[in-house]
Amino acid sequence: MYQASSQYSNDLLANPDYQGHLVTGSRAAVAVEVDVCSGTGVDVLKQGGNAVDAAIASALCIGVIDNFATGTGGFMLIRSPNGTFEFIDFRETAPAAAHRDMYNNDPDLAKYGGLAVGVPGEIRGFQLAHERHGKLPWATLFEPAIRIARDGFLTTPLLEERIKASLPWILESPEWVEVYAPNGTLAKAGDLIRRPTLANTLETIAIEGPDTFYTGRIAEHLVNTTRAAGGILTMDDMRSYEALIRPTVSTYYHGRKVTTCSAPTSGPMLISVLNILEQFNLRVEGLVGVNLHRLIESLKYGFAFRTEMGDPEFTKNQERLDQLITKTWADRVRRNISDSTTHDPLYYQPKFDHVDSHGTMHLSVVDEDDGAVALTSTVNLLFGAHIMDAATGVILNDEMDDFSIPGKPNAFGLYPSAYNYVAPKKRPLSSITPTIVERNGVFEMALGASGGSMIPTATLTVST
Repeated sequence: MYQASSQYSNDLLANPDYQGHLVTGSRAAVAVEVDVCSGTGVDVLKQGGNAVDAAIASALCIGVIDNFATGTGGFMLIRSPNGTFEFIDFRETAPAAAHRDMYNNDPDLAKYGGLAVGVPGEIRGFQLAHERHGKLPWATLFEPAIRIARDGFLTTPLLEERIKASLPWILESPEWVEVYAPNGTLAKAGDLIRRPTLANTLETIAIEGPDTFYTGRIAEHLVNTTRAAGGILTMDDMRSYEALIRPTVSTYYHGRKVTTCSAPTSGPMLISVLNILEQFNLRVEGLVGVNLHRLIESLKYGFAFRTEMGDPEFTKNQERLDQLITKTWADRVRRNISDSTTHDPLYYQPKFDHVDSHGTMHLSVVDEDDGAVALTSTVNLLFGAHIMDAATGVILNDEMDDFSIPGKPNAFGLYPSAYNYVAPKKRPLSSITPTIVERNGVFEMALGASGGSMIPTATLTVST
């Protein structure tokens, strides 16, 4: 039996319209925030695909439907059936013309408009994952998303809320109106939405391959649209983008091996906090009373540690980061946690101010051979940079907002993190934390979260 499940962001769970549902199975499972995309992954598994195939197909599907949160870049943690792990980084990068002080006079330029757009990495990431791990043909993985975009899908309650939250700007552009208000009124839950232009784009990538997105006419359209909106993206930026294979990081927590991704994700923060919490016996006593206090105090240290993280190609502090995920460091920190006292932020020794990040999409897949994928993708803020390319239907990200902007210190005298300043071809620090847990070498669960800066805390809570 195969399993398909759905999930929604925690800010909407109080409303029954947004609640997912629990299903069980014995062979494989796919969990995505929209049922039809969970079903897409299951169908791929039934066709003989593996967890990587199913994850790519499901991610393409959710990129059509919940494009307010996903579709241009992220991270994928892969567990092969033989128990080995691989971390693929397809995070967006800053264009080559980007520089540290480009948003000093107007930080909103990092959020909306052409200057907010980073080089998209998702298609290159999927290409790398498929070349190394996929079983089904590349084009087969695109077929469900193409069909859904062309034939249409029902507006979900979550999408309706996100569209409403985008007033009034979403009605000020014909590209957006054509998709989300074709009859003059905004789409509501249950209304049919079609995205034929995006379907054509996906079909082109499926048939011609990933290069058309980075070196062909699709890339030209994206560059032209971004530059028309004041951006600095170039064809050279698109051509030179590479998805990367990076090291994983792991720890043992009460006998279970927890594996996650290294920087620029927040995986190292997760490992450091798990190491702190291990001696507090949360699994026996639960997250109540003093244990809840211990969790919060441990997370404060974790977020302080996170201020020293960034793109490892630029931070050059790997020895320090390696130290902070050791049991020895956790033992020292634990001695500073009092069961009866909390402290001001400087007590936890952050080096810099904390930068909030924003919405995402997470999906998890396990196949019948215990191959598994934890994949998180994002466009950053709601509907990214608020730019839709009319020729391709692609919504452009605003990932440049995830960089730190030099400026004034916060109320505690902490300046924005120099480790996360903008630089050409640099990847911004992310809250994303794809994670896979094993017990005695056997797969137990694949997990992650959406919700920006709440991702590490949510993933940690499930992990414990």
